[in-house]
Amino acid sequence: MTNAAGDPAGGTEAGGVVDGGPPPAPPKHVTGRVIGLAAAGAVGGFLFGFDSSVINGAVDAIQQEFALSSVVTGFAVASALLGCALGAELAGRLADRFGRIPVMVIGAILFLISSIGSGLAFSVVDLIVWRVIGGVGIGIASVVAPAYIAEISPRLMRGRLASLQQLAIVFGIFAALLSDALFANAAGGAAEPFWLGLDAWRWMFIACVVPSVVYGVLALTLPESPRYLVKVGKEDQARTVLARIQPGEEDRAVRDIHASMEQDELGRKKGALRGPVFGLQGIVWIGILLSVFQQFVGINVIFYYSTTLWQAVGFDESDSFTISVITSITNIAVTFIAIALVDRVGRRPLLLIGSAGMAVSLGTMAFAFANSVEVDGAVTLPGAWAPIALVAANLFVVFFGFSWGPLVWVLLGEIFPNRFRARALGLAAAAQWIANFLITVTFPWLADLSLFFTYGMYASFAVLSFLFVFWKVPETNGMSLEESEVVFARKGSAKRPAVQSG
Repeated sequence: MTNAAGDPAGGTEAGGVVDGGPPPAPPKHVTGRVIGLAAAGAVGGFLFGFDSSVINGAVDAIQQEFALSSVVTGFAVASALLGCALGAELAGRLADRFGRIPVMVIGAILFLISSIGSGLAFSVVDLIVWRVIGGVGIGIASVVAPAYIAEISPRLMRGRLASLQQLAIVFGIFAALLSDALFANAAGGAAEPFWLGLDAWRWMFIACVVPSVVYGVLALTLPESPRYLVKVGKEDQARTVLARIQPGEEDRAVRDIHASMEQDELGRKKGALRGPVFGLQGIVWIGILLSVFQQFVGINVIFYYSTTLWQAVGFDESDSFTISVITSITNIAVTFIAIALVDRVGRRPLLLIGSAGMAVSLGTMAFAFANSVEVDGAVTLPGAWAPIALVAANLFVVFFGFSWGPLVWVLLGEIFPNRFRARALGLAAAAQWIANFLITVTFPWLADLSLFFTYGMYASFAVLSFLFVFWKVPETNGMSLEESEVVFARKGSAKRPAVQSG
C-alpha cells in the first residue's frame, strides 16, 4: 500500500537516499515513543479488519430479515468494497491537502456513521448505502494508517513498525468475529431480539462505534506527519516532530523527504506506466497479478461468510460462530510467524510453500463438500468429513497467513521503480479491491450452485499462484530497493536471465 504522499508504506528508504552511512539505533525512550505513535496510528488497521469482517455473523439474519436472494446477499456483503476503492483513491489527495491526522479523523467519523446506520437499517438499500460509507472509511484507513506509520518511523525500525498495521487488521478481524459470537450467543441467535428490542445482528454493527471513537480520539493526540509538514512549508514544525522521534537525524530526514518528493513528481509524469505488455510495463503486471492471486484463492470468503458456510453444512449457529473465532485466532498466530520468517527464509520460498499448502487444503475442502448429503431437508457433512473440512479450512488460513497475506504487500513495496512506484502501487491496490469484490459478491450463488466447484476453483487459483511465483517472482531478501527493482524488471521483460540475489 502506498502512503498518502506516494511512498511505499514500510519501505526501507526515502526516495532511495542514503547519506553518510547507517544511522545509529535510537535510544530506548525514543523507541518506546515511536512504537506508541505507530501503535496508535495502526488502530486504523483495527477498524479496517473489524468493519470488513463484522458482517460475517450477520449474513444469514440479514438475508432472512429482508428476504434476499443469494445474488443480492452477495452484493450487500461486498458493497463495502466499492467504498473501499473510493476511499483508497481519495485518501492520498485528502491527506496531501489537509494532513494525515484530519483524514484519520474523517475515517473515524465515517466508521461511526456507518456503524449506527447499518445497525438501524430498515431496508437492504440503505444497509448497502451505510456499508459503502463504511467502506470509504476502510479505504482511507488502508492508505493513511500505514502511510503515517512509515512517515514517523526511523529507518532502522520502519519494517517492524509497518507490520503493526497487519497485526492490527487481524486483531480487528478477531474482535469482530468474537463480538459477533458474543451478541449471537447472548441473544440466542443473530436474528433474536437483544438490547432495546434490536436484533443481535444490528448490535454487531453498532459495536463498531467503540473502536471508531477510540480511533478518532487517538488520532487527535498524534503529531502531524513530518513529510506533510515539509510539503506545506512548515519545516520548523517538521524538525520539532523529528527531534522527538529521530533525535540527531533531523537534517538527514528532511533531506530524504525533499529527495523523495522530487521522485514523486517524476512518477506523476503521464505515460510512466505504459509499456509493451498489454499497454503496461511488465513489472506493473507482476504487481497486479500478485494482488489478484492474493484474493482469488478465496481468503475473504472465510472471513466474510464462514459462519454461514459452517451452518450450511450442518454445524449449529453457536458452533459456527465459535469456529469463526478460532479461525481468526489462527490468523493472528500465523501473522507473527510471517514477521519472524520473512527476513530469514525469504519471500519466494514462503510464497511457494503458501501456494502449495493452500492448493492442498482448498482441494481437501472441495472434496469434503463433494461428499455432503441432505438429511431432513438440510445439507450436512457425514462422518469424518465435517472435521476434515474444518481442519482444512484452518490450514488454508495458516498457509495464507504466513505467505500471501503479508508478503504481497512487502513485494509491492519493493518491486516498482521510484519513478512510478506510487502510481503502480495504486493500480495494484485497485486490482486487489476489485478482485476482492468479485470473489465476495459471487460466493453466495456459487455456493448455491456447488461448494465442490467453488472451492475447487479457489484451489485452481492457488495452483496458478504457485506457477506464477515459480516463473515470475525472484527472491529479493537482503537486497536494496534498487537491486530488487532491477531483478523484477528482468522478470517482467520478455527475457528471463538467471537471477542473482544478494
